[in-house]
Amino acid sequence: MSIILCITPVKHLGGVYEKLQSYGEVIYKPEVDKNELKILLDTTEVDYLFTNPNKQNFILNEEVLRDSNIKVINTCSTGLNHIDLDYCKENKIDVWSLKEDYELINDLPSTSELAFGLMMSLMRNIPKSFHSVRDGNWDYEPYVGHQIKGKTIGVIGYGRLGKIMCDLFYGWGVKLLASDPYERITTARGTPRLELLEKSDVVFLHTHVTDETRGMVDDEFLSQMKQGSYLINTARGELVDEGSIIKSIEQGHLKGYGTDVIKDEFGDIQNSKLVEFSMNPNNNVVITPHIGGMTIEGQTKAYLWAVEKFKKEDYEVN
Repeated sequence: MSIILCITPVKHLGGVYEKLQSYGEVIYKPEVDKNELKILLDTTEVDYLFTNPNKQNFILNEEVLRDSNIKVINTCSTGLNHIDLDYCKENKIDVWSLKEDYELINDLPSTSELAFGLMMSLMRNIPKSFHSVRDGNWDYEPYVGHQIKGKTIGVIGYGRLGKIMCDLFYGWGVKLLASDPYERITTARGTPRLELLEKSDVVFLHTHVTDETRGMVDDEFLSQMKQGSYLINTARGELVDEGSIIKSIEQGHLKGYGTDVIKDEFGDIQNSKLVEFSMNPNNNVVITPHIGGMTIEGQTKAYLWAVEKFKKEDYEVN
């Protein structure tokens, strides 16, 4: 029987762990660190690695995989920046992901829903006002925010999540603009990026990281945004120059930044200047730990789908 090493939490999801066990002997190590994983792969004949980037805070690269018997990395994600794909290709390690499983991912709105929540947190000062009450205060005046109705919403990246994002605003009385670096937008929402930035009260990032988009949110990008607008990022930290974000907020141009991702999620989070900046309550920054897809409903559906990949004919586990 083949050995499946599971390094992501699944036991909180109904039926997922049991389904995984039906395909092989499961070693369950959801809290494993990099050094422990290296030793485990060196001393155990693990055939399959079952993972997810949201929990794993290191990259699966040569350092980790060099002395392993791994045949397949099965990642329950669309993003792959937690895996050294070049090394895997050179060493004949297959990588399975959800990136092209459109039947599944088109029915997973969790990340767009979180982006909506981040917007609400910033515009209505929800985290800051909660902390004020927790400290024993009861004064609304410092936390007067903005309503959504009447605002212009800009969405950059009009793929799966961008379309879901726009649909979430149905009935809110907003004007929707959308721009996409890759595909032509044929709806009335299609807008050149510069125009979108100049007109939008809130801008959402829903685009992939490529050579074209990496670091696209820089000083120039932010200066083109409307004075007093908000930026929401549930895509990837690599899209953003975090130093530029800090500078724009300090200068009073960008009113708030809500993000589920940071630039270096595989390093020491405590050394992140953006995280440090967010600790000052006067800086309108809300950061969540890459929880975009982490809902019970979304995880259960996605993880069960990923586990079923072990049925692939060329990789019969049992």
